[in-house]
Amino acid sequence: MNTLDHLLEIEAEAAALVKDAQAEADRRIHENEEKNRASYDEFFKQESYRLEASLSGEKEKITEQYQKAIDEYRKEISGVNTDINKFASMFDKFLAGEG
Repeated sequence: MNTLDHLLEIEAEAAALVKDAQAEADRRIHENEEKNRASYDEFFKQESYRLEASLSGEKEKITEQYQKAIDEYRKEISGVNTDINKFASMFDKFLAGEG
């Protein structure tokens, strides 16, 4: 075997090693991408559940505050006596310039 044939054989082996290394690198990259995507999807799902629960809790709290404010307002105005006739009389006086 001459030197040139030997060098060609070594080059072919090197090319095969590079090809195998590239295939292994591609496999690892693909595997890591899938693992990272799954991890991101799980994180996103958990975070969205957490935020949704937080939103639901805040909505309930605001609804309770709103209902409490409405109930207090209704209680406050329920004790007020309204005399429509007296109001109309005072309004008429005001319009007539007497008030």
